[in-house]
Amino acid sequence: MGRKTKITRDMILEAAYELLDESGISAVAIKLIADRLGCSTQPVSWQFGSMTELKKELYSYAAHKVFDGLEKEMQGRKAIEAFFLSGIRYLSIACDHPHVFRFLNVDDPMDTIGERPYGDASMFSFQFDEEAVKIFASQYDIPAAQIAEMVRDTVIYTHGLALMMIFDGQKLPKKEACRMVYNLGMKLSRDIGITPEGDFETAYNTIIRKKGSKG
Repeated sequence: MGRKTKITRDMILEAAYELLDESGISAVAIKLIADRLGCSTQPVSWQFGSMTELKKELYSYAAHKVFDGLEKEMQGRKAIEAFFLSGIRYLSIACDHPHVFRFLNVDDPMDTIGERPYGDASMFSFQFDEEAVKIFASQYDIPAAQIAEMVRDTVIYTHGLALMMIFDGQKLPKKEACRMVYNLGMKLSRDIGITPEGDFETAYNTIIRKKGSKG
């Protein structure tokens, strides 16, 4: 007889992520995970105890999966380009992984994982895209509060646009959505005294080219 494959937590989470990415959180079930791994349901149940616990870990796993490496990619870039890169990544998740985007950013976490990631605190009590704020502050002599507000407002716009794209069936091309985010970011930047150089096509093509060279 061949040796049995040991089913690890990471294997289970990866199988759960694949189901989430393909069909949504409703498809993440112990039996379907076990079927994908070619095992009984026992290893899945033993590792996590309940679906609620599995989905809690899946929430963190999925977030790391789609955002991993973003801060590193932002380092060493001009502030506007770094911030735009962050927006492109966010819109790309909504376009290319809509079920994952819904799970992380749309569905009520009380319904999906049984708790709120921020606990009792409001998400608005935290700085949106903190890495972008740090990069802007290091490159421009602008009050931190003004930078934080500009970044916050751009992030909120980007999230709203991503959400509308999902419910519109992805009819708006991703590049056009990126252009809309870029234009708003440029406007809000100018409003606080930042006059960045460049244009959308150059910034977009530079980012896509760099991402392609890494892939």
